[in-house]
Amino acid sequence: MLNPHALAQSEGIKMSNLASREVEGTSSSKHRDEADLARLGKRSVLKRSFGFLAVLGFSTTILITWEGLFTTFLQPLQNGGPAGAVYGYIFVWAGTAAIFAMLSEMVSMAPTSGGQYHWCSMLASPRAMKFSSYVTGWLTVVGWQATFATACYLTGTMIQGLIALTNTSYVFHAWHSTLLYWSVVAFGLVINTVGGATLLPKFEGLILVLHIVGFFAVLIPLVYMSDHSSAKDVFATWVNDGGWETQGVSFFVGLIGVVFAFAGGDAAVHMAEETRNAPKIVPISLMFSVALNGVLGFAMLLASLFCLGDLELDLESPTGYPFMAIFLQGTGSVAGATTMAAIVVVMALCATTGMLATSSRMFWAFARDRGVPGWRLWSQISPRAGVPVNAVIFTATVSTLLGLIPLGSPVAFNDLTSMSTSGLYLSYMVCCILLLYRRLTGGIIDPSETSNADMSPADYEQKVNTAGAKLVWGPFHVKGIFGVAINVFAIVYLLITVFFSFWPPAAEVTVSTMNYSAVGTVGTMALSLLYYFIRARHVYEGPIVEI
Repeated sequence: MLNPHALAQSEGIKMSNLASREVEGTSSSKHRDEADLARLGKRSVLKRSFGFLAVLGFSTTILITWEGLFTTFLQPLQNGGPAGAVYGYIFVWAGTAAIFAMLSEMVSMAPTSGGQYHWCSMLASPRAMKFSSYVTGWLTVVGWQATFATACYLTGTMIQGLIALTNTSYVFHAWHSTLLYWSVVAFGLVINTVGGATLLPKFEGLILVLHIVGFFAVLIPLVYMSDHSSAKDVFATWVNDGGWETQGVSFFVGLIGVVFAFAGGDAAVHMAEETRNAPKIVPISLMFSVALNGVLGFAMLLASLFCLGDLELDLESPTGYPFMAIFLQGTGSVAGATTMAAIVVVMALCATTGMLATSSRMFWAFARDRGVPGWRLWSQISPRAGVPVNAVIFTATVSTLLGLIPLGSPVAFNDLTSMSTSGLYLSYMVCCILLLYRRLTGGIIDPSETSNADMSPADYEQKVNTAGAKLVWGPFHVKGIFGVAINVFAIVYLLITVFFSFWPPAAEVTVSTMNYSAVGTVGTMALSLLYYFIRARHVYEGPIVEI
């Protein structure tokens, strides 16, 4: 096996052109997908069972923005208030759309399960490729592991909230949360392993229907039955419960709650090797998911804010989740509020199955390129299930062990929300910066230039080699000044969110309000760097050319 950067750049372009001609010369989508992977030096070993609706459902229902807003509703309300939640949502929606556009461009160029670290190896200079791709790979692995663990924990505690909503005598215990957490992990493990490669796509399509139908099932009774606040209460009421020096700082601190509702934008990217016609289907699903989730989430946010009722009662709800109190005040019925809240809980439970799949595929891809200890074991594919079962079990096991943390400190575990944001967003940032550099220096060739009848294939290849490019734009490409502007905005947005993801929720820091995500992120990366200098630098050479 060879390192792709051991090959000459001209050879990389020849491989790209050869793959392109193969795609043009066949009508088989299977051959097209294999040619796309061949261009990246990878063998097709996973079953491509995801079509357009399946991958759309996968991408859309991992975001579950309108449901996810309820789980982190407390953060923007305490720092920012109703007005901060509204304007913060618009800002986050725009920033997320910019990130998705950049991710879509990169996955269209290189549809691989490795995602960020593979793109980094292609976009970075040969001298910086090895180390930068390794760090980016670990940021993505850590980010997705934290995202999956956080989703399982939130789902488990929401189930506790439902119990408290229906049984006022229920007493919360930390070990209850851990057992419910483990049951959520077990549910995802069964769907991802027992069902093999065929059950998950069907399951995701079903969740997409529930995601849309459930939105109206919650929105209509909430708006119809609740007393409504005034527009001034929603659009002009600011809150600074964190005690920050300015309302602006409070706004950005509370922004992280909204950011988490859009977390997981690269989920479909890591399923690219299981998606038919991935260079087109994955970008379309990414952009459609951010549009659909953005609209549904904004509508539900406005409805919730207009139907807040008594804000103090919402924040002090014995369920631990203000949205359950909002449902109860609005409907005046425990049964009605429980039914509406149960829809949110079921959607959160279903979303964890996709998060486990994404986390395991990312870990498997990085193991395939020898980026993690024990890579020989974790890179294996189960011949029966057609999925990397070992990687799935490893991811579930790590999350199971993380479930022990709430027994000692629920506060420390809550900081996984910020750790998820910092890990994933840092990986996006590295790729977006490198993409902007390549975009401005002409390091990526537009294949539409070959349409010039005066330019022979030989002349085109010489032009590509002279430019020193290794990359060719895929079917999804934002051209010209618009592409540059979106790229720059995505980087600025990423800088802001990563910076504030490490901030505590209150200016007066105590043991219970301290944000430990910096410790978790930096600590994990320190261990990965230690492994790099001891072992990985001798075996990790970037994405391996398998064919």
